[in-house]
Amino acid sequence: MISIVVPTLGRPSLAVLLEALAGQLDDLPGLEVLLVDDRREATGELAVPGALAASTKVLAGRGAGPAAARNAGWRAARGPWVVFLDDDVVPAGDWGPRLVADLAVGERTGGVQGTVRVPLPTHRRPTDWERGTAGLAEGEWITADMAYRRDALAAVGGFDERFPRAYREDAELAHRVRRAGWDLVRGRRVVTHPVRPEGCWVSLRTQRGNADDALLRRLYGPRWRTALGLPPGRRHRHLTVTAAGVLALAGAALHARPPGAIGARRLLGLATGAAALTWAAGTAEFARARIAPGPRSVGEVTTMLATSVLIPPLAVAHWARGWWSTRDVRPEVAP
Repeated sequence: MISIVVPTLGRPSLAVLLEALAGQLDDLPGLEVLLVDDRREATGELAVPGALAASTKVLAGRGAGPAAARNAGWRAARGPWVVFLDDDVVPAGDWGPRLVADLAVGERTGGVQGTVRVPLPTHRRPTDWERGTAGLAEGEWITADMAYRRDALAAVGGFDERFPRAYREDAELAHRVRRAGWDLVRGRRVVTHPVRPEGCWVSLRTQRGNADDALLRRLYGPRWRTALGLPPGRRHRHLTVTAAGVLALAGAALHARPPGAIGARRLLGLATGAAALTWAAGTAEFARARIAPGPRSVGEVTTMLATSVLIPPLAVAHWARGWWSTRDVRPEVAP
């Protein structure tokens, strides 16, 4: 038996996923599908295709985020393998038989990752949001399609529910599973992860993930990115740009006060100018890094300019909030 766990907020994409699974039942004998309804306010039952109804069980989530929802799913699962799928992926037509082949691994293999493909526009360069979504194709051990041996999940206690978003909770789990002595490997099954439509301010909302990064820093120390196999971030540059902006504003406010000693005012003016120049240069570098690979349309450039000004202080604020809220978290044993 194979158990598939899908945490969901009832998005329309869920129907596409379930139809794809329903068409592969012959390739997945003994299939068990566990839908974890994580809507805070349910607006009706989740629709399940008739062919899949006998194999599907709907569980009530707590609205506490995907980590908690996935924990509810795997703990209710009966199969020795638990496959986590996001509710917005589309399994390929041969996903079922490839999954069965992927799971034919040695006893010390605790997890097998599927391949995620993100279709991007062919008639233009991708936007900043589209490129961010495309990064899923290169991610390691992401739960868009990740199978874990149930024994491995039980050995480490499952997902850490202190991660409330679909961000970092999968990498953190993978780190603990590997540290417990299990191997993680890549399989050959494939899912497609379409880029969902988003507003122009989506990059501001995603900065909330900095609070989760602060938790990882508490848990695993200054080398947490290396330990979890995550790419380098921009936190230090965001901190520098934000500090320069704050100093420039403070200097300008002080400079506007009644005159003091001429020498002191000149020094203040120089310091303020240097801070303003640092802020401008850092913001321009950040905006260029986001604009250059994109479509460079008027709308995209305008959005990138505006959000490149706002992201550094917002990222720093979320990091500080996360650092403060996790002040009582005890660090894990050094990896």
